[in-house]
Amino acid sequence: MAMEIEKKFLVKGDFKAEAFRAVRITQGYLSTAPERTVRVRIRGEKGFLTIKGKTNASGAARFEWEKEISVADAKALLELAEPGIIDKTRYLVKDTDGTHTWEVDEFYGDNEGLTVAEIELGDEREPFDKPAWLGEEVTGDPKYFNSMLMKNPYKNWK
Repeated sequence: MAMEIEKKFLVKGDFKAEAFRAVRITQGYLSTAPERTVRVRIRGEKGFLTIKGKTNASGAARFEWEKEISVADAKALLELAEPGIIDKTRYLVKDTDGTHTWEVDEFYGDNEGLTVAEIELGDEREPFDKPAWLGEEVTGDPKYFNSMLMKNPYKNWK
């Protein structure tokens, strides 16, 4: 298994002009237990099954295993998923020094109005550029986990 280390932020400004790619994502969860989440995702024309372990104390790192599966299998597994589907567009934006790529998710449906940005790092202390459109850091705040957004969507926060 690989270790996933990422920081998550709210987005407060316009980032779309800087994006070099955008893809629609639909995903659901077969398990949202804190010790492990099992996610089914359709990203563009590909399906994926992902298992993630419990996050560390800072909320920035956890084990992740992902396998590509057929879209037909992903659709079938989504039928078994817990209630609530995440629908979003993911935009990819290179940072100013070109060493990292921001993944900016613009949510739809019950999470309409929420936009978050994530950056994957090799180490929790690794430096990275923060673009002007980046807002408050929400790394480790469970309400921003996709597995929680399906249970308590953004529309309920207001």
